[in-house]
Amino acid sequence: MAEVVLFHHALGLTPGVLAFADQIRRAGHTVHTPDLFEGRTFATLEEGVAHAEQIGFGEVIECGVRAVQELPAELVYAGFSLGVLPAQYLAQTRPGAGGALLMYSCVPTSEFGSWPAGVPVQIHGMDADPIFVGEGDIDAARALVEEAEDGRLFLYPGDQHYFADSSLPSYDAEATALLTERVLDFLDKR
Repeated sequence: MAEVVLFHHALGLTPGVLAFADQIRRAGHTVHTPDLFEGRTFATLEEGVAHAEQIGFGEVIECGVRAVQELPAELVYAGFSLGVLPAQYLAQTRPGAGGALLMYSCVPTSEFGSWPAGVPVQIHGMDADPIFVGEGDIDAARALVEEAEDGRLFLYPGDQHYFADSSLPSYDAEATALLTERVLDFLDKR
């Protein structure tokens, strides 16, 4: 079974993020859910992003680094949207990564060096998400998949950004069920 650290999106550590982590735990995996915002949650993406900008995206990444200091190196790093920043950073820079699961976001690998040999990755997003597709994350995702030895990009029909957070109106149960199946298959191989 895999050990996973799951970083939340810009709305904070919502009940939907925790519910997703619980699904992974029920399948037998260990999941850590650090709170990068120290208990704060936000009602809108704009408010959450404004908070992240206020503390600094570098600090968001550093919070992620601090959260894993006492954990084993062989973690699978997972992140939803903003949480992809620390997840991708750690997968690329912390030796021993067991894999990466990047949901709704991806940054060019050049931001953190290059993709490490032998680290598998899955990237998930909706095919008409105005952020994932419209802001270029999909291009970074395609490039990462090409660079990685074992990389997959999964696109789901729809235009929602936070589609796997069951506590939000953007939740898509069908897409989330498929995402969860793919994530569990990925983790079962670690």
